[in-house]
Amino acid sequence: MTKPTLVLLHGVGLDHAVWEPLASLVTDRFHIVSPDLPGHGEAAPVPDGVTLADLAGLVARQVPARSHLVGFSLGALIAQHLAIHRPELVATLTSVSSVARRTDAERAAVLHRLEVAERDLGASAEASLDRWFSGTDVSPAWVERTRATLAANDRDSFLRCYRVFATGDVVIGPQLGRIAAPALAITGEDDPGSTPEMTRRLASAIPGCVAEIVPHTRHMLPLERPGALAAAITALIGDQIHV
Repeated sequence: MTKPTLVLLHGVGLDHAVWEPLASLVTDRFHIVSPDLPGHGEAAPVPDGVTLADLAGLVARQVPARSHLVGFSLGALIAQHLAIHRPELVATLTSVSSVARRTDAERAAVLHRLEVAERDLGASAEASLDRWFSGTDVSPAWVERTRATLAANDRDSFLRCYRVFATGDVVIGPQLGRIAAPALAITGEDDPGSTPEMTRRLASAIPGCVAEIVPHTRHMLPLERPGALAAAITALIGDQIHV
């Protein structure tokens, strides 16, 4: 029997490696596809003015029909766009640490972080590492790998994709009610950027979507709690496992 396909889409500034702990837990059940997003890792740079639709269109080329999509942060916005505009590709949708319908204060905060990155990319990276890992039990080795990944980014591509992340919820928010795939929205209880309230907002906007909050967890759910994330994804898929 052919394994169902699990497509894993990482967050802004990262690459496919962030999925290694999760993939190791589910590789016996799924065929794993974990591409580098456009402008990240080994993927080609992105042009000035790139949009969420542009990113989703490029990612769609690597997504087999009826895949189980898991998107983290920016990857969640891309996965949601595909679920709306390319529903034939999406059997289930899991939005991990996703933003949704930011308030004015939340939008101001992320635009401030973008401004910091534009002025000083190194300082921005260190602030991100602190926000993601401070107080967690993620190993120092993974923190250093993440620091190296951030440092290796093409500056222009990173900033262009970060702008998509900072503004993409405005684009996708009014369309979320069109998602028909079984859906899960999951985040960490202590995530300061993709907050539990955002996840509940997202779940309320997507028909039938389930919200799950992982206790004592910050933003980097795929690294901090891969077991909890694997359990949530496989529970969502459930009877869809044989699709």
